[in-house]
Amino acid sequence: MFKTVLFPIDQSRETREAADVVTNVVKKYSSRLVLLSVVEEPPPDAPSPDPMVSPEVVAKLLENAQSLFSGQGIQSEILERQGKPAFTICDVADEIGADLIIMGCRGLGLTEEGADDSVTTRVINLSPCPVLIVP
Repeated sequence: MFKTVLFPIDQSRETREAADVVTNVVKKYSSRLVLLSVVEEPPPDAPSPDPMVSPEVVAKLLENAQSLFSGQGIQSEILERQGKPAFTICDVADEIGADLIIMGCRGLGLTEEGADDSVTTRVINLSPCPVLIVP
């Protein structure tokens, strides 16, 4: 059913919690797992740099995630891309033929004001495949 699962990762607690769901789905369906991290260009007026804009930090994050899944007996591929997270996640999902995107939700879409700013909401609206959101 889900031959290819895309798991976009960052350093959030929500991503770590979603990893359990990813493990269950990938094992149940014997899916190909692709881990993706997106390095976003910081705005020029940003007060302090976000760690997710450092290629070194992102590379280490991907290696750690791959080790975590490997410890569960799951082989995974890693991709690192640069761009706007929501658009990049959807582009990669289309590029790899993902059947499912699994991602954590930070709850930003719970209010009218936060709905448009949430990466999760944008991915849901733009995705070429189903999106499983782990609260």
